[in-house]
Amino acid sequence: MLPIRILLAIALCFSSIHIMAGDFIDNLVIKARLGYNLGGIAPIGLPASIRKLNAYHLQPNASIGIDAQKPIKEKWGLLLGLKFEDKGMHEDAEVKNYYEEIVRDRETLAGRFTGNVNTKVSEWMFTIPLQAVWSPSTKFDIRFGPYVSVLTSKSFKGYAHNGYLRIGDPTGDKVILGGEESTRGNYDFSEHMRTLQWGLDVGADWNINHKFGIYAGICWGLSGVHKSSFKAIEQTLYPIFGTFGVTCKIR
Repeated sequence: MLPIRILLAIALCFSSIHIMAGDFIDNLVIKARLGYNLGGIAPIGLPASIRKLNAYHLQPNASIGIDAQKPIKEKWGLLLGLKFEDKGMHEDAEVKNYYEEIVRDRETLAGRFTGNVNTKVSEWMFTIPLQAVWSPSTKFDIRFGPYVSVLTSKSFKGYAHNGYLRIGDPTGDKVILGGEESTRGNYDFSEHMRTLQWGLDVGADWNINHKFGIYAGICWGLSGVHKSSFKAIEQTLYPIFGTFGVTCKIR
C-alpha cells in the first residue's frame, strides 16, 4: 500500500494539472472557418517566356477548418488550426520559347514551345497553420505565421496546343501542335508533385458580432509544388492563393 505522503503528492499533482487545464481552456477561443481559395500555381516573377494569360477558370477551391486561439498577453495571442482545402487552378497561357516536355502519339518530346499551354491543377490537402495573432481591438485580429500542408490527392495535367515545338533548343526540328486532341501535345506531371508543402500565411479577421465574422488572407507557398528533381518545366512553380470566407465562434 502506498504511503499517505505519496498518495497526497499524486492527488496534489492531478489537482494542479486540472487547475492549469481549466485556466488554459477558460479563455481559449475556438472558431470554425468556411472559405474559398482564389489564386494559382506560378513562378516568382513572370518570366519573359510567358507572354499573357488567355483564360482563367474558377475551381471548387473550398476551405473548411477549425482553429483555437489562446491569448498570451494584452493584444497578443497564438493560433493553431486545421483546414481541409483545395488549391486548384485551370488556366490557358500564351508562351514563347518555353521549355516543355510533352507526349504525342506515345512519344515523349522535349524542347522550346511557342503557342498556348492549358494547365489544370488540383491539390486537396490538410493544412496546419501556426500563427501569432495581434488584436488591436475586439473587432479585429491580424494573423501571421507558417503553415504546413499534407496533400491527400494531387493532379497536374495539361496540353500544349496551337503552336510549335523546337526539339532540344530554339533551332531544333520543328513539330507543329494543333488545337485538336489528336494533334496537341499532352503532359501529366502529377507523380512529380510534393506530398508535403509549406509556406507563410497572413490574414485578418473582422468580428461582426460575438458569434460571426469574416476573414481574408494570403497563403504564399515557399516550397515548389513539384519535387526538386523535377526538370520538365523550366521554372519552379509555387502555390499563391488568397482566401476569403466567414467564421463562426464555437467557444
